[in-house]
Amino acid sequence: MKPQLLFSLLLASSLPAADAPVQIGSRRELFADSFLIESFSGTHLQLQTPRDEGVAFKFDQPWEGLFSGYATLVTLGDGRLRAYYRGKAVANKDGSEEELTCVAESADGRTWTKPELGIYEVIGTRKNNVVLMKAHTATHNFSPFRDQRPGVPEGERFKAFGGTMEGGGLTAWKSPDGLRWEKLAPEPVITKAMVPYKYMFDSQNVPFWSAAEGKYVAYYRVFEGGIRRIVRSESSDFRTWSAPVLMEYRHPSMQAPIEHLYTNQTHPYFRAPHLYVSIAARFMPGRRVLTDEQAAAIKVNPNYFKDTSDAIFMTTRPVEGTAHSGVYDRTFLEGFIRGGIGAQNWVSRTNYPALNVVPTGPHEMSVFVNQDYAQPTAHMRRYSLRTDGFASLHCSYAGGHAITKPVVFAGRELSLNFSTSAAGGVKVGFEDVDGKPVPGFGLEDCVMQIGNELDRKVAWKSGTDVSKLAGKPLRLRISMKDADVFSFQFMP
Repeated sequence: MKPQLLFSLLLASSLPAADAPVQIGSRRELFADSFLIESFSGTHLQLQTPRDEGVAFKFDQPWEGLFSGYATLVTLGDGRLRAYYRGKAVANKDGSEEELTCVAESADGRTWTKPELGIYEVIGTRKNNVVLMKAHTATHNFSPFRDQRPGVPEGERFKAFGGTMEGGGLTAWKSPDGLRWEKLAPEPVITKAMVPYKYMFDSQNVPFWSAAEGKYVAYYRVFEGGIRRIVRSESSDFRTWSAPVLMEYRHPSMQAPIEHLYTNQTHPYFRAPHLYVSIAARFMPGRRVLTDEQAAAIKVNPNYFKDTSDAIFMTTRPVEGTAHSGVYDRTFLEGFIRGGIGAQNWVSRTNYPALNVVPTGPHEMSVFVNQDYAQPTAHMRRYSLRTDGFASLHCSYAGGHAITKPVVFAGRELSLNFSTSAAGGVKVGFEDVDGKPVPGFGLEDCVMQIGNELDRKVAWKSGTDVSKLAGKPLRLRISMKDADVFSFQFMP
């Protein structure tokens, strides 16, 4: 039996009943997918548009260059950001010795420096930002993370995957500081023999520690039916990994398309680690935009302009009571980050997002995107979003409401991340599972919320304390006019 069929049977037999309340406790919930909504009336989920903030840094060192990519953003313990990425100045086979792992660092996500680390000698100098080289294909797609598992040994504070099918599979790496790396195990920990597909691993393969699941998980590349797909494995120790499960796609009202996803970039959202967001690179093979003349004008490598790509947004969640979470929610089928104006944005393998959305200000988060691939102008670009603002529950001037599935919360106050116009507003009412308003906490009791805040405590006529409702299955009725709600959380 194929792993994905086995998973489907397990999922069907182990999911809670459809009317069982969702235990949200005091975790933050985003309106980034359709998970919590039961019905809409005059409202809908709306994907937001990241704001182009310009070039973050260029791949301008002699050992970096046109084919740099597969970037990862890591937030260090002191709040600084570190970007890891492949440096590659020439077009040759995957896993060649010309591929290096480089770093850049920033205190704010806006200004970046490339530290002179002195770890390796490259092109006759130790004044370089290289942290790994000549590592038997691992530098093709090296993907690190800061391991926050409780009790992790000091020498394993950072871990990573790297490797290709030709190199035997995915090797595990460890580091005390994220700069000096060595293998965690001598042989690949996920091998070709473990993965029942003809081709695999030729992309950025993403591992992380999941606090929500209490285990390591990994999302990585395979080909299924000639399409670039994503599988998931899990591990208790980062050394021994489960058989892969093919990820499926779900849309609330239609058959979700199966498209080439070149990178998956799945990771826990930093404000809601039970929610994994995926800002994936959607690849359109053979969908050519540029003429030969346009390609020559931007000096793109002749082998890299006959396809195109953009970034899409998906989510996936650990499913309580099941062995795996094997479904991506594709509520939003449209592009999340479109190619920009100009021929340089419409070549092969450009617009690939870096792994991890990171905070870059008190009201802002950022995603970084690899652009101008295979061109002399290759660089990393920053796009910003409102905190929690991947998508929103949106309502026009005409007004409307949305009703959640039954939820059980813990906490004393309800906080909203929301925005209204001067004429708009938001109210929240509690109802029992049959839709009857809870006395004192219905819509008519709620004080209209007007403004634009990340953390507004909702008040009713009796005040903000809703602790008497905690632990009970209830629905939220969110009434809106000319407004967006991005997230909510029940606070202690």
